[in-house]
Amino acid sequence: MKSILNHLFEHKTFSHEQSKEILTNIALGKYNNSQMAAFMTAYCMRSITVDELEGFRDAMIDLCLPVKLDADEVIDLCGTGGDGKDTFNISTLASFVVAGAGYKVAKHGNYGVSSGCGSSNVMEFLGYQFTNDTDVLRRNMDESNICFLHAPLFHPAMKTVAPIRRELGVKTFFNMLGPLVNPARPNNQMAGVYNLELARLYAYLYQKSDVKYTILNALDGYDEISLTCDFKTFSTEGEKINTIESLGFDKLDPSEIIGGHTVSDSAKIFSDVLNGDGTTAQNNVVLCNAALAIRTINPEKSFADCYYDAEDALLSKKALKSFNKLINKN
Repeated sequence: MKSILNHLFEHKTFSHEQSKEILTNIALGKYNNSQMAAFMTAYCMRSITVDELEGFRDAMIDLCLPVKLDADEVIDLCGTGGDGKDTFNISTLASFVVAGAGYKVAKHGNYGVSSGCGSSNVMEFLGYQFTNDTDVLRRNMDESNICFLHAPLFHPAMKTVAPIRRELGVKTFFNMLGPLVNPARPNNQMAGVYNLELARLYAYLYQKSDVKYTILNALDGYDEISLTCDFKTFSTEGEKINTIESLGFDKLDPSEIIGGHTVSDSAKIFSDVLNGDGTTAQNNVVLCNAALAIRTINPEKSFADCYYDAEDALLSKKALKSFNKLINKN
């Protein structure tokens, strides 16, 4: 690790193979906690390269416990987090809306690190029991159209560094990896990232794959459609700036989509939205993200048509039904 840290201190980058080896050694416990904390801190003082991101990703995939869900079309809605915006659990709620609309969702999630309440925090609080049992996950998918993949159960590296990440309390390069390393390997991916530089790196990697993808970044730094500003997307259709006006919405104040300060408060917002008691702002943000996910699967459909599908799933309580089935049947 000493040579690796000196490499960083000299402002040098790592090759694909070096990056893959570093993350593999982290997962195998070859470094102590102080060394890993030093690496994660020093590393995030500069930008990641494509080779490094690809090397870290490949190591995570090689080491993970794979999940074969036996579904033809599966999507994941996953953000990197680390945007510091403290929104409520938008992508997780949107996942249930997409499931309620009849699509198969393999939601990859984890506890919050730089935010107070990650997707795993809220799901656990509301009664979901994490599992890596493939039979249970397949049954969840069959009965609810959705399964939840708690990252540390599938990724040894994430489990190894979890205590260090919690103590640091800031985003690390592991935030950059979350949407890239879903163990179910979904063939559709909507990934929210916290800056345009990372969005372009993601686009480069996805262009080399067979995955249908939409990568998005709100121009004021959100890793999701926030409706507080315009947002940029990268997809198989190319690169595009999307305006709030073109979607047919008014600009929101950031305070309208803030998350709860505690897990219980966040869970209340989560339940309110699913039960039809969310605010107009909360509902619109969730539905826009769900609509973009549906359009990722069906790029031939208009955003408006996808929004109507999402709206029907939420208002008819089909999204709530998917959630209740998942909680009760797990």
